[in-house]
Amino acid sequence: MSDIQENPVSTATNIAKELGVSDARVKKAIKELGLEPAAKKGVCCYYAREEIGKIKEKLGV
Repeated sequence: MSDIQENPVSTATNIAKELGVSDARVKKAIKELGLEPAAKKGVCCYYAREEIGKIKEKLGV
């Protein structure tokens, strides 16, 4: 089973690692796109896997 199916949500840091960019770039893209977290646990925001395509497109990677 792929990682995408196993983890339906991911943090900005994990998305950055997956895309090979800095987490600051991912966080900036999330803010500019106005994406809302699918879940929050404490101060951590978890974003739906479907949002990664939007982030990737915004970053041009």
